[in-house]
Amino acid sequence: MIDLSRLRVLVAVAQEGSVTAAAEALHYAQPSVSHQLAKLEAEVGVPLLQRMGRGIRLTEAGRLLVNRAESILAQVESVHAELDELAGLRSGRARLAAFPSALATLVPPAAARISAKHPGIELTLVEAEPPDALSALRNNEADVALIFEHGHPSQRDRRDTTMTPLLEEPLYVVTPAERSWDGPRAELATYAESRWIAGCERCREHLVAACGHAGFAPVVEFETDDYVAVQALVAAGLGVSLLPGLTLLANRHPGVRLDRVAGMRRRVMAATHGKPPASQPAQLLLDALAATIAEPDWPS
Repeated sequence: MIDLSRLRVLVAVAQEGSVTAAAEALHYAQPSVSHQLAKLEAEVGVPLLQRMGRGIRLTEAGRLLVNRAESILAQVESVHAELDELAGLRSGRARLAAFPSALATLVPPAAARISAKHPGIELTLVEAEPPDALSALRNNEADVALIFEHGHPSQRDRRDTTMTPLLEEPLYVVTPAERSWDGPRAELATYAESRWIAGCERCREHLVAACGHAGFAPVVEFETDDYVAVQALVAAGLGVSLLPGLTLLANRHPGVRLDRVAGMRRRVMAATHGKPPASQPAQLLLDALAATIAEPDWPS
């Protein structure tokens, strides 16, 4: 029997043109992709790829399997959706992958809605940053991936997905509460000579770009993706930072001051696999998230 997750890996290799590019698109390690391809070849009993110098090309059997794979995977998704419809959401499961600050703020009331209205549904929640959440979605490990975006979205990340906008959260300069500054506290240029506290290189791309537009390159001396730790470091006078609204809704340190930066926002999106309509478990999650944001007491 052919493993569907390995079929997805083969399709990615065919679409991206190499094992390395497919591993990047799927957010897998390259050895993992090679291992999955070897397993798939063992399952079907014929070679699917041929080495060509530093690259690869599909064998005739590989081309045949790729041509059929997209239809096979689409039919599997369709069957899952139809079975969910027949069950009428009296049973089944709904799976959500979400980044940490959303998991601490938006997700709990949405999950409570689902549990109250559909007690027979098995709801699973997993913490995942956007690239890993999208990978879980494409590998059928999640029904909805809750992600965020700064600036222009990556079309690669959006491939084979439908994005539903949920909210736009403001960004705030986070500074020690008791310290004074020469210049407007809500403008990044005021902190051009300051030490900065930021996340990993990928996570702070928006900060670097925004500071560049303000005329300077931020000196990042402390690196952490933990928004609780960021605020504690700021409160201790070790630097300044830039954080989105959900992180501050999840946790607010009494020793920091927040100043909203005009024109800077982070988009929060719900990603589902394929084209609309979404599967019933995915739509259940989308509806619960949208209803939570629409509540009068949800911060705008």
